[in-house]
Amino acid sequence: MSHRHLVEFHKIFDVVFEQMKKNLGILGILLVVFIATAIGNANFLTAYNMFNLVERASLYGIIGIGVAFVIITGGIDLSIGSLIGLVATLLPFIVVQSSFPLAVGLLAIFSLSVCVGLTHGVLITRLKLQPFVVTLCGLMIYRGIARWVVSDKTMGYGNEVFSGLKVMVGNMSQLPGMANVLWAKHVPVAFLILVVLGVTSSVFLHKTIYGRYLLALGRNEQAARFSGINTSLMIVLAYAICSLISGFGGLLFALDYGSIQPDSFGNFYELYAIAAAVLGGCSLRGGEGSIFGIILGAALMRLLMNSISMLGIDDQLEPAVIGIVILLGVIVDELVKRFAARRRAIKQAKQGVA
Repeated sequence: MSHRHLVEFHKIFDVVFEQMKKNLGILGILLVVFIATAIGNANFLTAYNMFNLVERASLYGIIGIGVAFVIITGGIDLSIGSLIGLVATLLPFIVVQSSFPLAVGLLAIFSLSVCVGLTHGVLITRLKLQPFVVTLCGLMIYRGIARWVVSDKTMGYGNEVFSGLKVMVGNMSQLPGMANVLWAKHVPVAFLILVVLGVTSSVFLHKTIYGRYLLALGRNEQAARFSGINTSLMIVLAYAICSLISGFGGLLFALDYGSIQPDSFGNFYELYAIAAAVLGGCSLRGGEGSIFGIILGAALMRLLMNSISMLGIDDQLEPAVIGIVILLGVIVDELVKRFAARRRAIKQAKQGVA
């Protein structure tokens, strides 16, 4: 490994390490829930359950990273779940029912995802509409379009044309050159996608000028504008990235589930994504975010869903349990941050006296 590669590796490691220190509270709760569930049900640690847990957590983590770009700017996107449902519905409609090539279908859904984000950004920056209102309307519009296009018919991904894409929701032994690697069959490809997306997003936010622009915009939009940052362009960029990642996440969810109900597929996914981002340290006021924390938040939510099933808790209590744990997680994480800030302030005061 060359010196340049070592330097780049250390930069990435430093970013991840800093983010780990900021999310000790969430990490602690994640470990407690994991250990408690493993003790409560011996089947929890089976290879099958662990694979499904990691895969679903990775999928939620991907859309959580997407919405983080918007939250960091001080915005919100409530349309993610409906966009996921629209993308998942349109692809088989275009490829199977309308007999277009798969490449055309993929180009169509990703182009649509970007256009949705661009539209949100333009409405927010040019017409000065509230992000909540714009994306709430999007939530209803995209769901209605998905249902109308296919007349509420169930769409499936069982056609052979999708077999190549299903590698993305399989295990890593299906990847080229990985067939004989023993551990590869136990690791979902979705986890690899999450890691690549997470590292790329983290480096973009913390090591590039555009990432710093987004963070500065979230901390103080007026100050960022006076500093020469094109805040409107950055907001549009954030929403476009969010929608593109959401569209990609929608494709992965669709391939994983296989059967799509246009009226319900993707429901509440925007809340899971936002919750993962908030748990991970993204402030709804903007200007703050941790990609590693978002991954932890997504893992905690998926672990809670799995734990409720494994421990025999009534499914009707699932939303309440998840809500309580998320609230506790945010409280603990905030207390840890305040304690760390207090220690830094005391240390700096002592150094100043010395």
